[in-house]
Amino acid sequence: MKQYLLFDLDGTLTDPKVGITTCVQYALKSFGIEENDLDKLEPFIGPPLKDSFMEFYQMSEEQAEEAIAKYRERFQDTGIFENKVYQGIPQMLRTLQSKGIFLAVASSKPQVFVERILEHFELRKYFAVVVGSELDGTRVNKDEVVREALNRLSRDGKPVDRKQVYMIGDRKFDVEAAKELGIESVGVAYGYGSMEELKEAKADYIVRSVEELEKFLLRGADEKKEQQVSPKVAMRKRMWMMLYSFLIFMIVRNLAVSVFSMIFQYLGSTIPSPACDFFVIKAEDGTLVSFTRNASTLLAGLGFVGAAIAVWPNAKLLLTKTKEDMKLSHLKAEPVKSYVFLGLAVVGVAWGLSLLFELTGFISNSEAYLQIAEAQHADSLLIMLLCYGIMTPVAEELLFRGIIYGYMRRFMTIPKAILFSSALFGFYHMNPVQGVYGFLMGCLMAYAFEYFGSFKAAVAVHVGANVLASLLTYTPIASTAFLSWPVCVILLAAGGFGVYGLMKQKKIF
Repeated sequence: MKQYLLFDLDGTLTDPKVGITTCVQYALKSFGIEENDLDKLEPFIGPPLKDSFMEFYQMSEEQAEEAIAKYRERFQDTGIFENKVYQGIPQMLRTLQSKGIFLAVASSKPQVFVERILEHFELRKYFAVVVGSELDGTRVNKDEVVREALNRLSRDGKPVDRKQVYMIGDRKFDVEAAKELGIESVGVAYGYGSMEELKEAKADYIVRSVEELEKFLLRGADEKKEQQVSPKVAMRKRMWMMLYSFLIFMIVRNLAVSVFSMIFQYLGSTIPSPACDFFVIKAEDGTLVSFTRNASTLLAGLGFVGAAIAVWPNAKLLLTKTKEDMKLSHLKAEPVKSYVFLGLAVVGVAWGLSLLFELTGFISNSEAYLQIAEAQHADSLLIMLLCYGIMTPVAEELLFRGIIYGYMRRFMTIPKAILFSSALFGFYHMNPVQGVYGFLMGCLMAYAFEYFGSFKAAVAVHVGANVLASLLTYTPIASTAFLSWPVCVILLAAGGFGVYGLMKQKKIF
């Protein structure tokens, strides 16, 4: 939840169509231009009048000034009140103010008119600062208006933290001004700027109704209130919920493995050969020696299925909340090239790291990893792909991205949440090779989740990385010419290029 909210007036707080368009019609008539269709004059709502007269009716600068004078002739007494407040705006402003948020109006309309409109509709009391243009033609551009609003919001000589500001408006001019001044923008599609206009201007967020705007602006209000009342208790509660989910995951996973081990032992000792050979290895006297590698791998996969089922209720709750938080910044579908960049990043980073660890001796020097790798490699590629390519990634993503990252992003910045949740994911593997690999890939998984606004993206990265790793270990590629420094460098460079391509496409933090 931001501390400072700057609102545009026309098309954001009020619907000024009748007043503005009839006054434009009045001004045009003085030039001998008859325009009976008021809908055609809607583009005048939002941008400076001078620019609109010059753009839409090819007026000179002097003519535009004359048109503005005629416009104001009617507007100052009549058109100014041919206006209405959007339903739900007063209630929203009252709620936002009660949360201790500083509200301001930043409009290209002359300030004297903005003040009169706000007073007329009893909205002025909600705003700490009101800024508009000047009647003499100064401070007309939206970035100038927004800059002045930020200056007036500063307290005790300290400038406003621009990371704590939203500029809220319905036109591209509001979005462009926000970008110019380094603040985030919220486009409102219920005004006079179309959804396409706001997307083209690259608004950081877009809402479609006043109700949706209020819900968006109040995101995190409960968490902030909780922290203000008792930050230590709030933090302990969050930490406990993450630890509780982790413990349940581990306990149920081990319990499921134990239960299915007994089932496999029973099946292996009762069903006739050669079917039992899938499950167990027997001595010559018929006694059970150990599980087959296929059975061991399948046991591990079933353990993860049990763990996933156990944490699913909490994961579902967090994923729903996270999806709600993310949806307003992901209204526009990602272009195909974003998925191409992601695929390149996954293949390049996953394969490149595998080669790097082999070439540097990191793998051969880790006895713990070698033992785990040996236990995981089933005789059947199908079973290995099923267990470590699907079952394990889905279960681990529910815990680490669904729950742990879902909690962390609610009380940390996005970069910190990515780093800390990925560090836990690396530590969870309990050996240096998988720990480093898990941390780096965990960062990519969380980044994909945030970038695409979809949990499926994180799962896809995890599945892709695990399937690739399984194929590399199952095939002789590791011992061929692919295992070389040039190939390693090329792959890592390709992975880095994929990440760079995503970052150039869109900034997520």
